[in-house]
Amino acid sequence: MTAGSRTSIVIPSRDAEQTIARTLDSLLAQTDPGWEALIVDDGSVDATPAVVAGYAARDSRFILLRSDGRGASAARNVGLSSANGERMLFLDSDDWIDPQFLIKMNAAMDGNPSAIAACCDHCRVMPDGGQTPRYSNAAVAANPFEAFARSCPVAVHSVLVKRSAVMGVGGFDVNLRTCEEWDLWQRIARTGGNWIHVDELLSYYWSSEHSLSGNVQQMLADGTAVIARGFSTDRRVKKPAVEHRNGASCAGGRPQAAARAYFALWCWGIDCGRGRESRLSREVLAEIPQSATAADQIAFCLLDAISVGARATPERLAGRWARFGARVTKLITAIGKVWNDPGEARRTQYRFERVLLDYDDLSAPRELALTVGLRVDLRQLPTFCPPQHVDRLYAYICDGPQVLALLDVGLLGAVDFEFWVKLVRAHLAHLPVRMGRRWRLRHLSRLAKVIERIGRLARGGPDSHQHRLQVLQGRMSGEVRPRFASSVPVPDKSESHALEAGPRDVGRELFWERFFEREDPWNYSSPYEQEKYRRQLELLPPERPERAIELACAEGHFSRQLAPRIGHLTASDISSTALERARMRCQGIRNVDFVKLDLSADRLPDAMDLICCSEALYYLDDEAELARVVQRIAQALRPGGHLISAHSYVLKDDTSRTGFDWESPYGAETIARVMARLPELALEASMQTELYRVDRYKRLAPGEMRPDPQVTTAGIDAPIESEVARFVVRHGAVRRRSEVRQSERRSHVPVLMYHRIATDGPEQLARYRVDPDLFADQMLWLRRNGYHTINSEELAWFVANNYPFEGRPLLITFDDGYQDFAEQAWPILKSNDLSAEVFIVTDLVGARAEWDASFGTPAPLMDVDRIIALAGEGAMFGSHLARHPRSDRLSSAELAEELLRSRIQLETWLERPMTSLAAPFGCTDQRLRILAAECGYRAIFNTVDRAAGLQDDLLDLPRIEVRGDHGLEAFVHCLEQYQ
Repeated sequence: MTAGSRTSIVIPSRDAEQTIARTLDSLLAQTDPGWEALIVDDGSVDATPAVVAGYAARDSRFILLRSDGRGASAARNVGLSSANGERMLFLDSDDWIDPQFLIKMNAAMDGNPSAIAACCDHCRVMPDGGQTPRYSNAAVAANPFEAFARSCPVAVHSVLVKRSAVMGVGGFDVNLRTCEEWDLWQRIARTGGNWIHVDELLSYYWSSEHSLSGNVQQMLADGTAVIARGFSTDRRVKKPAVEHRNGASCAGGRPQAAARAYFALWCWGIDCGRGRESRLSREVLAEIPQSATAADQIAFCLLDAISVGARATPERLAGRWARFGARVTKLITAIGKVWNDPGEARRTQYRFERVLLDYDDLSAPRELALTVGLRVDLRQLPTFCPPQHVDRLYAYICDGPQVLALLDVGLLGAVDFEFWVKLVRAHLAHLPVRMGRRWRLRHLSRLAKVIERIGRLARGGPDSHQHRLQVLQGRMSGEVRPRFASSVPVPDKSESHALEAGPRDVGRELFWERFFEREDPWNYSSPYEQEKYRRQLELLPPERPERAIELACAEGHFSRQLAPRIGHLTASDISSTALERARMRCQGIRNVDFVKLDLSADRLPDAMDLICCSEALYYLDDEAELARVVQRIAQALRPGGHLISAHSYVLKDDTSRTGFDWESPYGAETIARVMARLPELALEASMQTELYRVDRYKRLAPGEMRPDPQVTTAGIDAPIESEVARFVVRHGAVRRRSEVRQSERRSHVPVLMYHRIATDGPEQLARYRVDPDLFADQMLWLRRNGYHTINSEELAWFVANNYPFEGRPLLITFDDGYQDFAEQAWPILKSNDLSAEVFIVTDLVGARAEWDASFGTPAPLMDVDRIIALAGEGAMFGSHLARHPRSDRLSSAELAEELLRSRIQLETWLERPMTSLAAPFGCTDQRLRILAAECGYRAIFNTVDRAAGLQDDLLDLPRIEVRGDHGLEAFVHCLEQYQ
């Protein structure tokens, strides 16, 4: 051993005269000189020993040893027995390492004395010199034994390991012809100890016909045995860690059967890449678990295996589709049959083909099983008719040699000029186009005009994509369920409170005439208003008033109840329309007169015994006018006369308490304060509730002492109708909406995503179920903090016009259309003056959420009548497709049918355009977005967890999931980061 060397490098070699020089040169290039190389000749019949002897003669760190020809494992053990270094590297005779390998790997080990091994990233180098993507193995450092129990994610020469660790488990197993290094790492990991991941590409694996055993079946047998050992006890390991004694956990990662199946799939892929015919049994295929990530795992497993077998980088595989594509397609179809799920097989096929094309530069057209990949030069637009089996287009959109964008498009038929015109016009602006603004202005507009002129001359034939889409739309229009006559009509939205009923600068009288165009605009006969009337009557003075006037009597609801309790009543109002209705309501009551009167400008009668003025003083312009009017009211009373006043609490008076968020200049507290300043008026009695107060004032005679007011509190027993309740902010407001609308502008808006508002349901779906009490707390927090809701149409306008959002807007969305939205969520939303947009599964309206059936009894969904009724109350609706499928499992024709049938059905029921879509399971790939736009959708929502911004693509808008297993604090934190 050379003095100072601490790393022993063992290199088994047999007939390696063509490659070993490169391997040994990589050692001479090491920046860390402290190594020895033990080259073990395993019965070579070529010049390998001579080549090694030459290196040994030049550098004493090279040591030639000999083995008896029993294979790589035995040869490595020979080198291991002669090694003197503290750490070991096993390097094959056709592989090599980076010049920084030893210094970086040893430094990692030095910095972590408890570690038994360090591993770096590696890549394969193909015979033509091409390199595969980097293989990263961070999972090994996270849980080494669980990783090696299932697979071998490291190359043998990417691991630097302590010699004591290798010796402690007996070295390499000479009974294994392949997978021997995997078996060694698994045994070492079973003993416990840390593994370090060095996140750098430092080792290179030469891929040749001798890189792997020519007998893939032997490799499959050996690998299967290693996996079986990983999930059981291993008597070869004398001192296993307690947690690994009985093998890997079936709960952590793939279970044994799945690990075995994926290894078999990888071996099959190697044979497939080599052009060999092999098959996987139905039993093996059945062990591949069907999961949300299965398509990705199968696709990348096959990609790697075929690349190894074909000895070609992934960039070259799409061009060699004819050599292996049919066998891969047959295998994926067989997996779908075993799963009894052809849709998942299609999804897997799409994913595999997309992976191939992602690596390809499409220098030539690539026709795969379901996808065509090609370059499209906007200067020479192609027309072509894809083969019948192809329904997806993967295209680089180019300006000459420059790639502008990538489009993944669903095809229904032949592609003509009109197709490209629409595609470029509708979608090129939203893609990551690599060109400057000046180029776009100078060239793209000119190019679009040329394309448009060509498009006018083009006519889509019966086999064209556009024509088939139109035919499908016509068929869907004829198949949708009509809106039956028994369905409830869509009512007009209720009018807002008069304080919110529009501009008031048109003149006071005209304002009120407009307000009373609709009869009973404030629902005076509601239980809430009637309870307020009763409490005013309860505060009437004990002695019967002879002369009384009611200011702002409106339509006479209170007048009719007040008249029997007094001698003579003058009912006054500024609106002639209201007075006429009051006169009709009080018809037959002889002690009532009706007078048109503006309480702010007209003279009031003198010497009144009683004046009633309720819910009227808010409408004066300011506090100064209020003071003048209150003074005139007090002067209109005779000494000893009384004033009954009933007014609500308004947030403008006090934001710290419950009140109405009206844009009146003041509320009950200011009115009471102004009245208290009048020396001639004294508060005798006050009945105060959470939302309003009813006061009785007395006009004092000269020198009369002020009485002590009798103040009582009362609850509100009557139900509060939604059009009143929506203005109530419980516990006060942190910020009022009108304030933030004036002061805040922002470029983003949170789009919240909910599913169910319920307490019951399967435990596995708890994430998608928010407790009604928590939902109520969330909505109250939004209301108290000045948020207001918008819908997707409004969001689309802001984004399309790049117009900043005012105040604190947000869009609240609900997926699926569960019945508990109507029963639980909507009442809470309305009570906080918020709205929502619900994405409906149109074919299952009135049924149950069958996509959840595997978790238990599916929850019920809203029926048509309920949806129509909610739309009339202000709820918005969009599409969640027709049957709640994963869009990536559908053919392009099936996807177009889902998109069209859902939209047309909603429009038929609700009699208005429907342009928003949230794809089930968040499957919003580019094919869906482009096809949805062709089918009439304008706003498409995904499940990316962030706020939507003005620069976002309207066909790819993010949403923030509100999880049921997160509390109010998490909800608040999420929203506050966007303030």
